[in-house]
Amino acid sequence: MSDDRPDMAHRRPEGLDDTTVEALGKLSEALETAERARGHLYAFHQLTGRSDLMLDEAVELLRAAGHEKQAEAVAAELIGRNVIEGRWTFQIVEDYDDGYRRCFLELEERIRNELAGGRRHLYEAEMKERRRTRGRPGHEARPS
Repeated sequence: MSDDRPDMAHRRPEGLDDTTVEALGKLSEALETAERARGHLYAFHQLTGRSDLMLDEAVELLRAAGHEKQAEAVAAELIGRNVIEGRWTFQIVEDYDDGYRRCFLELEERIRNELAGGRRHLYEAEMKERRRTRGRPGHEARPS
């Protein structure tokens, strides 16, 4: 029979207290939430780009319908416009990735290394141990 405990990478290092495990869990959760925000930022980037490309068709249709003045307004004022001063969405994504996200990733890893020997998801691993039913199929501590 295999060992029915979490692997070593998900066991609390000797001497690590509950509050530190909870704090590391909260830091990890915050990082996960920031990563979700990044996904929304990429969705914003892609949707805004798609919208800008769709304007080409709107301009063509306005022109085909004889609305040259309105077509020219869309073409001149909106197509290719910066979404914020001096930036298209790809530049926003790059600034986010190179600044906030990089700092967040590096700081979370540094603190995790300093306090828990680099071990990830200790809070969740311990929650799994509390919630699973030992010996039941589908409740194993880890893959076999």
